[in-house]
Amino acid sequence: MGTASSLVSPAGAVGEVIEDTYGGGGEACEIPVEVKPKARLLRGSLRRVGGSRPGGLIGASFKSTASVQELECVAEYERLRKEYEIFRVSKNNEVASMVKKEAKLDRENKRLRAELQALQKTYQKILREKESALEAKYQAMERAATFEHDRDKVKRQFKIFRETKENEIQDLLRAKRELEAKLQRLQAQGIQVFDPEESDSDDNCTDVTATGVQSEYWNGGVLGSEPSMGSMMQLQQSFRGPEFAHSSIDVEGPFANINRDDWDAAVASLLQVTPLFSHSLWSNTVRCYIISTDETQPEVNIFVRSYSPKLQRVCETMGYFFQVINFSTENERPLQDVRKWEIEKSSLVILLLHLTLPSCLLEDCEEAFLRNPEEKPRLIYHRREDGRVSSVAVQQLIEQISYVNKAKMIDHVGGVEDGAYEIYNCVEKIIKQDILGCEMTDLEGKDLGNKEESTAPEEEVFGDVLWDAHDEQEQMEAFQQASNSTCELGFEKYFERLNDLVAAPAPIPPLLVSGGPGSGKSLLLSKWIQLQQKHSPNTLILYHFVGRPLSTSSESALIIKRLTLKLMQHSWLVSPLTLDPAKLLEEFPRWLEKLSARHQGSIIIIIDSIDQIQQAEKHMKWLIDPLPVNVRVIVSVNVETCPQAWRLWPTLHLDPLNSKDVKSLISAECNSANVKLTKEQEKKLERHCRSATTCNALYVTLLGKTIACVGNTGNIDEILQQCCQCQDTVSLYRLVLRSIQESLQSDKEKGLLREILCVIGVSHNGVSESELTELYPELTSAVLASLLHSLHKMCLLTYSCGLLKFQHLQAWEMVKLEYMEADENVISAYRQKLVEYFTMQLSQDRVTWRSADELPWLFQQQGDKQKLHQCLLNLFVSQNLYKRGHFAELLSYWQLVGKDKSSMAAEYFDSLKEYEKSSEGEESMICLADLYETLGRFLKDLGLLSQAVAPLQRSLEIRETALDPDHPRVAQSLHQLAGVYVQWKKFGNAEQLYKQALEISENAYGAEHPRVARELDALATLYQKQNKYEQAEQLRKKSFKIRQKAARQKGSLCGFALLRQRALQLEELTLGKDTPDNARTLNELGVLYYLQNNLEEEQKNPEKKAQSKFWKYFYF
Repeated sequence: MGTASSLVSPAGAVGEVIEDTYGGGGEACEIPVEVKPKARLLRGSLRRVGGSRPGGLIGASFKSTASVQELECVAEYERLRKEYEIFRVSKNNEVASMVKKEAKLDRENKRLRAELQALQKTYQKILREKESALEAKYQAMERAATFEHDRDKVKRQFKIFRETKENEIQDLLRAKRELEAKLQRLQAQGIQVFDPEESDSDDNCTDVTATGVQSEYWNGGVLGSEPSMGSMMQLQQSFRGPEFAHSSIDVEGPFANINRDDWDAAVASLLQVTPLFSHSLWSNTVRCYIISTDETQPEVNIFVRSYSPKLQRVCETMGYFFQVINFSTENERPLQDVRKWEIEKSSLVILLLHLTLPSCLLEDCEEAFLRNPEEKPRLIYHRREDGRVSSVAVQQLIEQISYVNKAKMIDHVGGVEDGAYEIYNCVEKIIKQDILGCEMTDLEGKDLGNKEESTAPEEEVFGDVLWDAHDEQEQMEAFQQASNSTCELGFEKYFERLNDLVAAPAPIPPLLVSGGPGSGKSLLLSKWIQLQQKHSPNTLILYHFVGRPLSTSSESALIIKRLTLKLMQHSWLVSPLTLDPAKLLEEFPRWLEKLSARHQGSIIIIIDSIDQIQQAEKHMKWLIDPLPVNVRVIVSVNVETCPQAWRLWPTLHLDPLNSKDVKSLISAECNSANVKLTKEQEKKLERHCRSATTCNALYVTLLGKTIACVGNTGNIDEILQQCCQCQDTVSLYRLVLRSIQESLQSDKEKGLLREILCVIGVSHNGVSESELTELYPELTSAVLASLLHSLHKMCLLTYSCGLLKFQHLQAWEMVKLEYMEADENVISAYRQKLVEYFTMQLSQDRVTWRSADELPWLFQQQGDKQKLHQCLLNLFVSQNLYKRGHFAELLSYWQLVGKDKSSMAAEYFDSLKEYEKSSEGEESMICLADLYETLGRFLKDLGLLSQAVAPLQRSLEIRETALDPDHPRVAQSLHQLAGVYVQWKKFGNAEQLYKQALEISENAYGAEHPRVARELDALATLYQKQNKYEQAEQLRKKSFKIRQKAARQKGSLCGFALLRQRALQLEELTLGKDTPDNARTLNELGVLYYLQNNLEEEQKNPEKKAQSKFWKYFYF
């Protein structure tokens, strides 16, 4: 077997390397050889020796002992060395194994990385293919959109071409008829007509076509073309006057033979007159100016304290402001110019007398009562006492007033409180009848016993159309303000360019009137409008003046709605109008095409400051499309803010004023104040007004007013030096404001001036005088009148629909820089003051159109969505906005809150349910029914027909229960509910409801009332949708006769005032010589008298016209 020594390795060998003889892929390893240390063997032998001898190592020396220890150390060293070698070998083996694993992982990593790169290349390839596919898709969509746009453009151009050719055909047919008529008259006179080309032949006589027979040339069409449907329909119409007068005129009568042109001229000029408001109203405000003595001051105090709030509520219900002006003591009386200005603005002047009349009041009494050219209402209250006689001055004044003016007198004998009550009764009657033009029978509801019927006169005229009279009056006042300047500023060259636009052949893009701020764009357009109305009565002009940004006048949806309603009004059509902004934008071009097809003259649309409209390019896309043949559009923009896409349009740029215009404008302002400038001062002004910012119309006008204002009281050279330091309009406005501040007597008045301007600046549409007095109780009538007179005189503030606004944007910018310094904290503080004021009105159940306009907008500006949400859930606020047509504004508020249409409808319905729980009494239930009806109409306009049925049905149930099943309000509910079913295509239900509404209206109003005509029109439209044309035609004829009679009674849809105004204008024009224009004017005047049912004047004018030698050209 071998000995153990065979296990010992050779010297220097650590272990034996064993190879794998099988070739199995194993790995070589070292096997260590375990060798027993010699020290351990020697120690064992010594132990055995010591054990055999009991005495230990007897006889062992010290040297032997040391050698033993050395041997033990050597053995221990050998042992440790062996263990280290074993550990090192094992770790080497592990490292080798890990290296092999790492190499294996590297190979796997390289393989996976190669696969990843392949996948990335595939992904990039697919991504490029996707992008190319999307690009191809977008290109295809662009080509499709371009194709659709080109198609629409071609269609419009073809339509314009067709209309042009049809007009030519009509002109040729008219000429043919005239020739045939002349031939018939010649033949009737026995005159033979020969063909000039065949005059040499004796037997070739021209045959005359008999009456009513057309020649073969016309039967074949023009140029061998087939007549279009539009031309056939137009050619079938008669060209006699009654059919083409867009008013309700009998076919029979003295005007049956008037030709088409005369009728068009009369009706077009009638429509050109701006609808009138009462001449006693100053900017939508009923102003009572009270002149009182110390003896009658108690009556004034009682009237202001006890009865003025009642009159204010009456005026607020009708949408007007109410303001009382009284300067009680001599110390509070402002200057004469201020008092005269207040008297001119007043709707009613009340003079309270007792025994004496101070001399300081005589001037005001003469101004108010003896110089009253407009014949505004005047009232004299005279308190008498038994045994005492009034002074001679009082008696003489009363006699003069009685002789000159028709003032109402109150002779009172009794106490002070009774006298104040008599004044209140008389003032209320004057306001309702004379100032606001309301019939007392309507207000008191004697016929129907329901006062609500008088609160919605627009619905009788315009059906379901929601018309806002405040917006219309704001536009009227903006037009009047823009045209106030008496200086033309060299506009004649611009007038020629505008006239060329009207005369240019169609199609033509809009004309862009550009210029810097204050360059006179609004003045130019307003003056040109006046010239067009004067010289081109056939031209229909629709204008809109955009005010301050973020105001109501700059909301695009309201602008389009207003213009659409004006088109409907001038086309004498009354039909439902959608309030959806997107649909309004689509329908406006259609209404424009309808009116252009009916209107014989030109139609001009003018929009001033169109760049101030919110999202102008988005909501004014119709400007880019081709317009009808007879339609022209003019818009004005600032050079800096003009959209880039519009700069390609034809542009009329307003140049700065030349030195001659600057001099004339400043001289006109100075002459009005009796201020004379020296030659040196004029030269200094001429040198100053040379830059683009110092020679525009607004800057020069303000400069002239500043010089004229301080010319009589201050140093002109000093004010000129200060003005020359102002290089733009804003800095000049700042100088004007500081001069006004210096003229004030106390710091309190300066603080009130700051408060007034800041409150107006942070409001939505402005602030009224009555609101200012309620916001600041310390503001007396005298201080307010003086401040407003100065601010209005210097073109800082103006009146618009009863509200104080900044007259120009530069004044608004100056106030922000001077007082607010663009500090949001200051702005928020003033807005919060307005929020608290209008919130207090809501808590007092005073939901007026002012609180509905201002409060939601203020919450929107503050970003307070929670309070905005609560305000919108106030049913009366939403009702007020909706009934005035502010549909888009209401929707924008709900979108800001984050509610969609369905959730909004649900919240409104829940709020109505809660309100219904607290409603008690007949009046509350009637109000609740109105709220339900408003909600139903609102949801119908939103397109939520299924949700609109429930509130309308509930409104019907409440009115049937609270009023009577046969009450006219029930017919109103039936009409609205039927309208929902018509849109829902449920014609059977709608027909039944319309018939019920018709029956109730006939029983309540009579068979010839406009409400009955409204139901007949609704039924006719329903039958037309069902292709029941015969029944629809019968109902329309019946409705037309009713409206014909009503229109003759009222004169026109605008009322007798419109006709009277135009008739007076024409009467003044006919005082001149006998000219063709005079004859045409007389013709028009006769038409207007006929519209007024004034048969005597109607018969006089035809006689006068027949005497005119030029009448043969116009009257057949």
